[in-house]
Amino acid sequence: MVPVAEELRIGLLGAAAIAPTALIKPARRTPRVRVAAVAARDRARAEAFARRHGIGRVHDSYADLLADPELDAVYVPLPNGLHAHWTLAALDAGKHVLCEKPFTANRAEAERVADAADAAYARSGLVVMEAFHYRHHALAERMKTVVASGELGRLRRVEAELAFPLPRFGDIRYDYGLAGGATMDAGCYAVHVARLLAGEEPQVTSARLQTLRRDPRVDRAMSAELAFPGGATGRVRASMWSGRLLAIRARAIGDEAELCVTNFVAPQLFHRLTLRRPRTAGGALVRRERLPRHPSSYAAQLAAFTAAALDGGPNLTPARDAVATMAVLDAIYRAAGLPLRGEG
Repeated sequence: MVPVAEELRIGLLGAAAIAPTALIKPARRTPRVRVAAVAARDRARAEAFARRHGIGRVHDSYADLLADPELDAVYVPLPNGLHAHWTLAALDAGKHVLCEKPFTANRAEAERVADAADAAYARSGLVVMEAFHYRHHALAERMKTVVASGELGRLRRVEAELAFPLPRFGDIRYDYGLAGGATMDAGCYAVHVARLLAGEEPQVTSARLQTLRRDPRVDRAMSAELAFPGGATGRVRASMWSGRLLAIRARAIGDEAELCVTNFVAPQLFHRLTLRRPRTAGGALVRRERLPRHPSSYAAQLAAFTAAALDGGPNLTPARDAVATMAVLDAIYRAAGLPLRGEG
């Protein structure tokens, strides 16, 4: 059991655009949490970020931040290709880690981090959590419960999609050297929710993609077919070159009913959960449910991370879970004929 402490003091590695939404604003509403320090590659940028968000200390480098004895944990929102290095460094420095998704550049890296995380937890009670914030919202648990309850009958198919337009090709999410690509940035969500709904680890049977002209190693869109051990099939789709403004959907199809969910990623903004039965089946033809929007998925995630670090509470997205997700992402890239991230 991790000893109970009064406060979790978090350091921020990088002045990332996601940090205010994912960490800083939720921390203001979460008991026993304080964002106490920040470091960036450019100290001037870190100082400006700290002033804007009321962060008390600025460090000259990531390494200096990790060496700060007054910090208990770090949040890692760096580019994908840097996640493994700095998570391992944080564990070596004795810090808990909340690491953005995708956890690493590939499965091999995830295995190394998971081994280190297991050892650090056994030795010092250190927690490593992958920041799949959606998993901590009540909607995710409800989706899982509906499928596991048998209400859909035998599960036949699972589908998940996350698509949005990102026409800025200079964005780091299109950088192969930083482990970019649509499968990494958006597909990790689709794979994770497909695994959650099916309750099994899939095999990738095929994949189709669109790549960047300037770098054919980088996928701007990907669709992959899956096969689960229990007999269900699946499809995951990811796109950063979508003709629609936004598409975030998940579907689980059983032989008695179908579950459809809109916006499983950020349900605090808007979501819809619908169960449909064929007319030949008993009960209502359509049932719609709404889950409470608050707390937000980010606030729920931070509360869970705090409870895990300070009180030994449950960790829904540990490093070992990330290994399974990264295995599927690797398999998708292999099926599409692309090199794995972090290996080129």
